[in-house]
Amino acid sequence: MRRRRGDTETQTDQHVIRNTEARLEEAVGLARAIDLTIADALIAPVTQIRPATYLGKGKVEEIVGLISGHDIELVVMDCALSPIQQRNLEKAWNAKVLDRTGLILEIFGRRAKTKEGALQVELAHLNYQRSRLVRSWTHLERQRGGFGFMGGPGETQIEADRRLIGERITRLENEIKKVQGTRRLHRAGRQRVPYRVVALVGYTNAGKSTLFNRLTRADVQAADMLFATLDPTLRALSLPHGGKAMLSDTVGFISNLPTQLVAAFRATLEEVLEADIILHVRDISHEDTEAQQRDVETVLRQLGIDPDVGQRILEVWNKIDRFDQDARENLKNIAARRPTERPCFLVSAQTGEGIEELLSAIEQRLASTRITLDLSIDAADGAGVSWLHRNSEVLNKQLRDGRFDMTVRVDETKRDIVIDRFDAVPHMVS
Repeated sequence: MRRRRGDTETQTDQHVIRNTEARLEEAVGLARAIDLTIADALIAPVTQIRPATYLGKGKVEEIVGLISGHDIELVVMDCALSPIQQRNLEKAWNAKVLDRTGLILEIFGRRAKTKEGALQVELAHLNYQRSRLVRSWTHLERQRGGFGFMGGPGETQIEADRRLIGERITRLENEIKKVQGTRRLHRAGRQRVPYRVVALVGYTNAGKSTLFNRLTRADVQAADMLFATLDPTLRALSLPHGGKAMLSDTVGFISNLPTQLVAAFRATLEEVLEADIILHVRDISHEDTEAQQRDVETVLRQLGIDPDVGQRILEVWNKIDRFDQDARENLKNIAARRPTERPCFLVSAQTGEGIEELLSAIEQRLASTRITLDLSIDAADGAGVSWLHRNSEVLNKQLRDGRFDMTVRVDETKRDIVIDRFDAVPHMVS
């Protein structure tokens, strides 16, 4: 089945100028992510958005010729369309029209594997679909039945009225609250251990999952495609001097991420909110890497994380294996001039270059907020030993003359408790 992907260039962001060809390539990549065959892809400059059709009359008629010439059944617009605009374009082109939000929802609907992910995708889709219930959908009767969110007649969500959708949304929200409660229990369990959390964030296809696998020796799916990974994954991260942390891989961000998805995936992204360190993974070889950085920071701010405040965020410039030696030296010089509170690390998740330096930086950053204490405790005090294992990171433990000599690392909030209860003293480095 031949289908066409149409890209519409919207007005330029006032802060970041995005490369037009890169935007087109990204839009085509999104379409290919759900196995669409691309018959044609084009940029349609828009000087003024038309309320009825988004595009001007001439461009609409031009695309009619392309559709008939290629026997196209689906047109994807890389912009947000109102329900009226979508309906009018479908009438004009006699083809199904999908906007950027609908396309990303379709990708998420296919990739979400966990119950939580599936619930969040369905909730986001229903909120989106509810806004599409305008008057009659009889213009879709000429469309064939499809899959996911792109089907024609017979698709439950399209035929459902607002009341039925509203009832389903309420049920989904209640189910998601239960999932959030379970996740909070899991997080509380990790805090009792306690493991520090390091979260990966970044633009989609920046190499987060490949880096995740490199750091944890896991086998999370990593592919050269947009949104290859959706569901959050947690694995143990071994630090250079024997310490442990939890590494979290999350959904990739993208420019103009639909607000429905930001809200729906907030539960998934709670791992980022609670993380001690956030690794912002950038594809430093991408021509739009600066614009992608701004897009990720925009989503972080929507989640309540200010990238300019504090020292939680470490930038990871990935894919340096794509540069020659001179270009790498130039990148190293740029990185060296960065402020000390906003460091960046050049790595190749593919080859392993720079990974040891990154792990050392993670370990140092985690240790900077904790204090190391020495103490001696009666071996018969099982409750005390157990409490230390639950509430601190035990770095060393040796049995001598019926007592455990221990070196532990604790958060500042628990420092006084350990000192008072176990007569601990600050660890002296020899």
